Amino acid sequence: MSEKRRAWGTMAAKTSRVPGDETAAPVILSNEPGSFAWGVLTRRHSALIQQVRDAFPYGRRQHEALDALLDEITNGVIEPLAPGEHDREHWADLGQEYFGRLWYDAPFLWAESYFYRRLLGAVGYFGSGPWQGVDPFAPFKRAELRGEAVEEELRALDALANVPADVRAAALIHASLWGNRADLGFRVSAGEPAGGDTTASELVADDSALLWQLLPVGGSSTVAVVADNAGRELIPDLILIDHLLEQRHADQVVLHLKPYPYYVSDAMTADAVDCLRRLTESPGEAGAIGGRLWKAMAAGSLEVRTHPFFCAPLPYGEMPEDLRGEFGSATLTILKGDLNYRRLVGDRQWDATEAFAGLTAYFPGAVAALRTLKSDVVVGLEQEALDALERSGAAWRTSGTHALIQVRR
Repeated sequence: MSEKRRAWGTMAAKTSRVPGDETAAPVILSNEPGSFAWGVLTRRHSALIQQVRDAFPYGRRQHEALDALLDEITNGVIEPLAPGEHDREHWADLGQEYFGRLWYDAPFLWAESYFYRRLLGAVGYFGSGPWQGVDPFAPFKRAELRGEAVEEELRALDALANVPADVRAAALIHASLWGNRADLGFRVSAGEPAGGDTTASELVADDSALLWQLLPVGGSSTVAVVADNAGRELIPDLILIDHLLEQRHADQVVLHLKPYPYYVSDAMTADAVDCLRRLTESPGEAGAIGGRLWKAMAAGSLEVRTHPFFCAPLPYGEMPEDLRGEFGSATLTILKGDLNYRRLVGDRQWDATEAFAGLTAYFPGAVAALRTLKSDVVVGLEQEALDALERSGAAWRTSGTHALIQVRR
């Protein structure tokens, strides 16, 4: 591995079947027409370019750059970053195998990551002009926070204020799991999320009991939470963090966020602050939670950190040593969302019954994945459950209708 690549991460020892192991499953590409990955590159990315273009009054330079990017991903080959770009050497090393190829022939995880890096470059995010540091996805995130759905969900928190701690914990872990699923909210009925959902049957794996076993009350635990999306997904994460601290499941929580915009709605520090303000400005239980979290940040029991690795097109098996040390010292690391899951187990064509514990054995400490299924990768399923899902005929791997809670102690 080159020294440049070591700046992003270092390969884990081959004690488990992580990427780099010759026994690993094939890497997912985007060159199979009709596949989920193919659809992302052909439809989602082109639509996103138009949405970003319409969201700001960009000038001619940004419009031309966005048009060129769209033409490249649909008709051309992968081009390296332009000379002078601040991280050109890093990406030159990470992409040396893929430059000059069709976008569809590069690994899906790498192609998605590089697309977003190129999108930021096109709008001048890293440049020296007036659009430097302006999040191109901010309008989408802020609109969601101002929406009626968030208002309804925050009002529903009042019903949880005086319920038993275990009932509250079950509701909050499911809210964090399902994220922006509109009909979940934080309502509880007999200890289960309400709204007509049969969320238990939609969980393809549920290790939530083990998660709570790893975080006993008063156990002086440190929990690392690696966030995924902002807005309606980050608010439930923050409320769960408040529960961990308030109920003494953890003495400290470290919330890991992206250092710059990544994917459409991934959470940065500014997004976390926006969510905290949304909570603190709310009446009732939501406002009380927001106030406690604000004080927790000031006191250091809730700490926000960022790391460039969270915007790298690499699996967690190649995380840098400083991040390994952080996760290794945590009692439990909770990885939120689909992208973190793909990076945790490897964005590969695994058999769905492949053991989750085996694929995550390299991870430096206990790890939990809370993830709504929105891509092809899934492991750790029982054969009987997998057979039933396949017989259903539904796109259960990619539609967001199913979720999982998987834990490796």
